[in-house]
Amino acid sequence: MEKFPLLTSITVLILASIVLWPALPCLCDCDVEQSLALPDLPLEHLKRYINTFDKVKQQYQNKTELLQKIVQKDNKGCWGHEPDCAKENRFQTPICPGSHTGWMRNKEAQVETFYEQADFGYIKHQIKEMKLMCEPKLITDSSLECTEYMRFCRGRYLMLDFRDLAKRPERIRYHMDVLKLGQIQGYCQLNETRLKSQLDHMGALQSWSPELRNFIESQQPISEDNDQCDMFINTPTFLMKIDATYNMYHHFCDFFNLYATLFVNQTHSSVFDRNTQVIVWETYPYDSPFRDTFKAFSNNPVWTLEQVKGKRICFRNVVFPLLPRMIFGLYYNTPIIQGCEKSGLFRAFSEFILHRLRVPFVPPKNNKIRITFLSRRTKYRRVKNEDELLEEISKNDEFVVRKISYERELTFLQQLEVTRNTDILIGMHGAGLTHLLFLPEWATLFELYNCEDPNCYKDLARLRGIKYITWEERDLVYPEDEGHHPEGGAHAKFTNYAFDPKEFGRLVEKAAEHVRNHEDFQKYNQEEALIKDEL
Repeated sequence: MEKFPLLTSITVLILASIVLWPALPCLCDCDVEQSLALPDLPLEHLKRYINTFDKVKQQYQNKTELLQKIVQKDNKGCWGHEPDCAKENRFQTPICPGSHTGWMRNKEAQVETFYEQADFGYIKHQIKEMKLMCEPKLITDSSLECTEYMRFCRGRYLMLDFRDLAKRPERIRYHMDVLKLGQIQGYCQLNETRLKSQLDHMGALQSWSPELRNFIESQQPISEDNDQCDMFINTPTFLMKIDATYNMYHHFCDFFNLYATLFVNQTHSSVFDRNTQVIVWETYPYDSPFRDTFKAFSNNPVWTLEQVKGKRICFRNVVFPLLPRMIFGLYYNTPIIQGCEKSGLFRAFSEFILHRLRVPFVPPKNNKIRITFLSRRTKYRRVKNEDELLEEISKNDEFVVRKISYERELTFLQQLEVTRNTDILIGMHGAGLTHLLFLPEWATLFELYNCEDPNCYKDLARLRGIKYITWEERDLVYPEDEGHHPEGGAHAKFTNYAFDPKEFGRLVEKAAEHVRNHEDFQKYNQEEALIKDEL
């Protein structure tokens, strides 16, 4: 007789409703203050959150005038990954002003392809792929379910055995042998054939295959009072294999995929709760100039494997998030179709981070265009005549020009405040340009010189929906030398540059023209003019 007989269709339906996160505090008919335990989200996000969960919507619909307005104003608003989300109700629909000829049969197909590659359509596809790898018999048993190729997985009542890590002399990072066979277990019926069929993406940052190939069935239930657990973690936990902590471009690929993971895992109204635990999948101490970003996801200190090594750790709810270097993944390896831009998922991420970290916003006024020039203090890619360039554009009374170094002068939260209140961001090719994610909708990114890497920040700007320009006249940029790659050979990223001031001024004016013509920029300035008239 099988250890766990196949579930009936009714049981499967019941188990499908089991959630991975614990519920929020009881939403009772007590006082209004207690019932207002809504997640900390921007207003546009909150509308969709309420529409996602019927019980929450019913509970709050008539509680207060504010919540009634939220629900009624956008009664059908949705994110875009929900099965019944109509196109006109999505958080945002991409635009594809470029030609579809040679790429897609028509414009609609072009838009939808981008939506599935780089927007909430990608989330919808991941949810559709979800399959049970280890099936519970009872709701108190373990479970494991994953998307294709183990890009995302989630489990209940799982045990991970980290005792061997205490014996290893080397630091662990990007290792694919953290777990051995049997060092991850669940009390459930393992579909071994299905699991083995999903192990093709065997890369450290591509999938969870290196870890989950070692999954076996436990011989006893995993519970808080079980003697096989040296530590039982009730707090919902994210295990994170991260890319590079000191490079903003790469580390924000981690944060972005963690945000996308919230939607793939969106089975309960507590999806945006910050009572979570993050465990970084390495034994190096976690340190990063961008570490405050984790506060948008968790109120608890970030752990690493150092905090759990030498122990058998049992998790009530554990998520293996989407990873930073997935094949055809989000952000780093996104295969963006030509001619399209403006991913709602990227815009939502930007708004979520700025809101959660309480980064203040100052609307533009007096038609002044705020320009931030990123000054590099690194060995390479410095602008040798930056003062001359800034002097050229400072002649324009409509420009408010600021030169700043993000590397040393400001904390990350201070950097975000500058970025959020910048209309034109100018800088050489480098990870600091990742700040484009947090520019206003009307802003322009001016990658002063792309150093022969033309697509990196251009593509990221397309995903975010920010105007992008770069240097156009090759004979008006003056490299210090041919550049010297550390491993030999000429390379454009390993030298410094000077630029023609007049051409620089022309390109800044080109960027400014986009800002001036953007309807959101005009709206803020018109509102200010009306206020002045009333005064």
